[in-house]
Amino acid sequence: MAKPAPAVQPIELDCADSSITLEMTRWLAHLRSERRLSPKTLEAYARDLRQFLEFLAGHWGARATLSRFAALEASDIRAFMAMRRADDIGGRSLMRALAGLRSFGRFLEREGRGKVGALSAIRAPKIGKSLPKPVPMAAAKRFADADERAGEQRDPWIWARDAAVMALLYGSGLRISEALGLKRREVPLPGEGDVLVVTGKGNKTRMVPVLQNVLALVQDYVAVCPHPLPPEGPIFVGARGGPLSPRIIQLTMERLRGVLGLPDSATPHALRHSFATHLLSRGGDLRAIQELLGHASLSTTQIYTGIDSERLLEVYKSAHPRA
Repeated sequence: MAKPAPAVQPIELDCADSSITLEMTRWLAHLRSERRLSPKTLEAYARDLRQFLEFLAGHWGARATLSRFAALEASDIRAFMAMRRADDIGGRSLMRALAGLRSFGRFLEREGRGKVGALSAIRAPKIGKSLPKPVPMAAAKRFADADERAGEQRDPWIWARDAAVMALLYGSGLRISEALGLKRREVPLPGEGDVLVVTGKGNKTRMVPVLQNVLALVQDYVAVCPHPLPPEGPIFVGARGGPLSPRIIQLTMERLRGVLGLPDSATPHALRHSFATHLLSRGGDLRAIQELLGHASLSTTQIYTGIDSERLLEVYKSAHPRA
């Protein structure tokens, strides 16, 4: 006889009773298993809802309950948003908090636990569009040159490793987490393949092309790495053979951008931006770039059209004959 499933234990909060904390626990489990949201997004959503419940308890003068939450008024939510703005919270964080609260409200409605109409009545805060700053093409290529670090007191295999990682960021437009998450068996040898299957946000996989010279850099690193690299293990490892921390690559770029005379905006993620910008400037199709980057929405990719337009305007201003 099958054992009954264990009862879900609600998160304990002083600001809310078990009727709502149980639903909060079930909602987070749903997001984790069904929606497959990343751990960081789950943590942020849980933190935002917890802060909202804490605010409501003080705002109402009593612990938050499920029935009272379902009867939220728009003024309650606006007061919370105003409090968060007073704490100098940016528009993007407020927008994420509102998205999380709406997700919780939709979950309650689907489960027949009440409809929180006030959440849909609140407009999302406006945020300014910040364009990513690409690294110039020549400099992006130099980040993947191990010779740029010849004066450092580090083992040559570490230079080779970092060069291979940065070549993947710029050459294939990978996120740093995607590059460091690659298993050895997932990276073909030079001449034996030209595609990587990458696991991105939400555990979604996509295929991205990889240049043969990038694969050659990876193989150069593998050949000199002193640690075992089993097929099922990560291809990039730290100095002691354990998982390679993204912070190591970030620090490497900090040192190199000083050598190359680049601004602080030249980060590992900027190499991914450069991949997209340089493709677009050479006639790349926006939809194809969206697929290569793994963006869920085309609007996310369209920021690169703004960068390209800025460059065209600069060329126009510098080259067009004056009247």
